[in-house]
Amino acid sequence: MEKPPARMTAIGISRPGGPEVLVPQFRPVPSPGPREILIKVAAAGVNRPDVLQRSGSYPPPPGASDLPGLEVAGEVVSLGEGAGKYRLGDNVMSLVSGGGYAQYCVAHESIAIPVPTGFSMIEAGATPETLVTVWHNVFERGALKAGETLLIHGGSSGIGTMAIQLAKAFGARTIVTVGSKEKADACLGLGADHAINYKLQDFVAEVKAATAGAGADLILDMVGGNYIEKNYDAAALEGRIVQIAFLGGAKATVNFARLMMKRLHHTGSTLRPRSVADKAAMVAAIEARVLPLMRGGRIKPLIDSSFPLEQAADAHRRMETGAHVGKIVLTI
Repeated sequence: MEKPPARMTAIGISRPGGPEVLVPQFRPVPSPGPREILIKVAAAGVNRPDVLQRSGSYPPPPGASDLPGLEVAGEVVSLGEGAGKYRLGDNVMSLVSGGGYAQYCVAHESIAIPVPTGFSMIEAGATPETLVTVWHNVFERGALKAGETLLIHGGSSGIGTMAIQLAKAFGARTIVTVGSKEKADACLGLGADHAINYKLQDFVAEVKAATAGAGADLILDMVGGNYIEKNYDAAALEGRIVQIAFLGGAKATVNFARLMMKRLHHTGSTLRPRSVADKAAMVAAIEARVLPLMRGGRIKPLIDSSFPLEQAADAHRRMETGAHVGKIVLTI
């Protein structure tokens, strides 16, 4: 195996702003620390936090790379001291705290996952961030059980399309909200039981109609804003709401009496700032429970589009249109 070069091409953020501030740069190739691996990146997923970081509203956590990119897939080309989970030449996909938009990226071995049989590198690069986010928030925080109903806002997003498949695989029913017939058809094609066009329909009324008046047992929400009070209406007795983003705003006026009357649980989480140990525990559960389903082809990320690394600005433009269905990926 060739020794990694001293320098690499990466996509930096020249200043806070629009997609045009994403520019190719030459950077030193990072060195893996204790129990870390160096990955020669073949594909890197594009996620909403990358857009927020580029605009200046989501700085990387202390110690993380200033480069955007929270998930990568590629070949292990160097091992840090004490790293033993993988060997040189293994293909892995991994969460990272930053630095994914580059030819080489360092990851902690405990949060890297073997690329499942049958996955392309583009599919692998689109998987870790959404997979860990959905697993933790839907199954660990949200405690989704077989036979329950999950309402997914943003059903055609990378998160949403992964949540549909995982919920279906574990025996739950899914309802999604989307903004177009094309997006509704894509979600139904993945196994969603019901798709609501929020531009044409009242999702609270539609959820109640689809559940014989009971409401959703679990709601996965990336919207926030005025959806918060609507979620309380749409939730079942003892329902759970898990907040993973606030695309519609982080502040709302809410009648909290419903929280008491329905005995609701409203929680939320972020993934990027969590400790390596926290992420490693999530990954270990995924390797035990989900990886066999992925190897069998039952769960795969839905790919919207891919762009060469140097065209990262175009990938961000695609994301900001909101027209994408599934994941956007950079290829190296």
